[in-house]
Order: sequence, then structure tokens, then C-alpha cells
Amino acid sequence: VQLQASGGGLVQAGGSLRLSCAASGTIFSIKVMGWYRQAPGKQREEVAGITGDGFATYADSVKGRFTISRDNAKNTAYLQMNSLKLEDAAVYYCFIVEGRGSHWGQGTLVTVSS
Repeated sequence: VQLQASGGGLVQAGGSLRLSCAASGTIFSIKVMGWYRQAPGKQREEVAGITGDGFATYADSVKGRFTISRDNAKNTAYLQMNSLKLEDAAVYYCFIVEGRGSHWGQGTLVTVSS
């Protein structure tokens, strides 16, 4: 299983970015797709997750600003990040939970400038 994350970059505070995570390979029924993030010196934080039937969960710190969605036909998840804050800067890692276990993608860096 390979996860290809994209969409990170530099954005000013208050701006928006959209992350994508495409899963490929031999995949057995993706149960959950989502994102974690880790900033320097901080613990890894689960940002958002979404099940196959669209049930989404969010960290309190991003509720109302981030929206996760997925395209089951494409095995792709999206994280729309609006009203970005300085504290959202981190490396974002996508993950999936499928029939045989969990898989992680390479991180994509989100930088937020003031």
C-alpha cells in the first residue's frame, strides 16, 4: 500500500490549503482515512479522520476550520484547511486503516506565516 500526500506549502495566516492523500496498491476495504500532524517539539496530534460512510471526526483545535472528505472510488482523502493559524504549521501525515492494518504516507509540510 502506498499513500501519496500532496498539497502542503506556505500560506499566510488566515489563508487556506487543501491536502490530498491518494492510496494505491492492494487495499482491502479502507475503513478510515485521515491526517495526523506533528510540529517541532510537539506531540503528534490526530487532526481529522473519516470513515467509509462519511462520518468525520476532528481535533478540537481545528473544528469549524478544517473539513475532511473522501472519494471512495479513488481511495483519496482531502483535508480542506481554512482560516489557518500559526499553530497549524506542522508536517501533516495521512493514514489509512484497512483490512490488513494501518498505513502511513510521507509527510507534507504546511508552513503558516504571519
